[in-house]
Amino acid sequence: MRMYLLALNPTDSVTEGFLPAAARLGLDVTILTDQPPAHRDVSPQTEVLECDVHDFRAVINRIATHHRADAVFTNSDHLQTQAALAADYFGLPGKDWRAALRTKNKGEMRRHLAVSGIDAVRSVELAAGQDPSAFAAADLPYPVVLKPREGVASEDVILAGDPEELVTRAKEIQARRPHAALLAEEFLAGELYTLETIGDGRIRHVLGGFHTTVSPPPVFIEERLDFVAAPPEPVIAQVTAQLDALGVGLGACHTEYVVHEGRARLIEVNYRVIGDQCDLLLAQLLDIPLFEHILRAHLGEPLPADLGARRDGAGRVDSPLADRAGTLTAAPAATDRTVDGVRLTYRPLRALGERHPYYGTNRDYLGLLRVTGTDRSAVDRVADGFLAAERWEITP
Repeated sequence: MRMYLLALNPTDSVTEGFLPAAARLGLDVTILTDQPPAHRDVSPQTEVLECDVHDFRAVINRIATHHRADAVFTNSDHLQTQAALAADYFGLPGKDWRAALRTKNKGEMRRHLAVSGIDAVRSVELAAGQDPSAFAAADLPYPVVLKPREGVASEDVILAGDPEELVTRAKEIQARRPHAALLAEEFLAGELYTLETIGDGRIRHVLGGFHTTVSPPPVFIEERLDFVAAPPEPVIAQVTAQLDALGVGLGACHTEYVVHEGRARLIEVNYRVIGDQCDLLLAQLLDIPLFEHILRAHLGEPLPADLGARRDGAGRVDSPLADRAGTLTAAPAATDRTVDGVRLTYRPLRALGERHPYYGTNRDYLGLLRVTGTDRSAVDRVADGFLAAERWEITP
């Protein structure tokens, strides 16, 4: 059986998660990408073909002129609609392309939830190239969050306290992203969490979630995620009702939401598995073949009624951050160790000698620390000990 995997840049989720899982399932994998050299470097045993994966027509043509497809899959935020359309064209199992579009387009997500009567978040869109002064005339409750309508990973997401600041920030983002539509929406108060789910279109399993610690305003950089094995049932019910309204059902979904006075409100829906090593943490903590389950769902196979997941795990992922522009002159190397029954994995994301500006986004990550065990206090002790003992130095 052949699976076509659509990708942009290589990610840990693909190279350490989905490709090994596909091999264990006996699948032949062809990667379609606009960055072939990068994928050939990290996955030399996998067939890699160049393709304009942003264009669903190019994807369909590339598949049609190669080997017969049994599945079309992607874990990229940017390519879910294209993969869904290609799967539908070839009569293969896949996500509803409308749901993929709704979840990627944050403005459409807000409109759809409002029309469904589930939640109404006041928001205003700015088309690419439109004068940001239109924001000033909008009736918005300040503060508001400004973001690219189809952005990811806290890129250019910022809090604005008044109309003047909103217009100024919008002009700054337009200078960096002249072709991006922007969305300004009311700030949703509450603690930030995620809900991680997988489904086969018939049943949905809740894998757990994370409590997210973000940097102080005005930016929203995810600094730490603590695993939550059992989110409150009323919260799960509220979040999954909104996912149902959006049409989310097949494969993995990583949903970000806030809880305030018992009410759960969506921040964004990422119709794929969580990244930044958190998916690897989930598979390890739950002790399930997570990536195989996701791929099987995209092959049209039903998920088991009971995943057999362990529920005694504790874990967290920390992201050491650059706090200024400059060259990375000191940082720990990749590390794997076990301390008092706690497993620690550190992976650098920036090499020594690399020079970067200060982004104010997840691009400032210097590395990812993944720590897992069965005792929360032990996990925290080992993680805090590593972060205190190691040093990351940025030289201007």
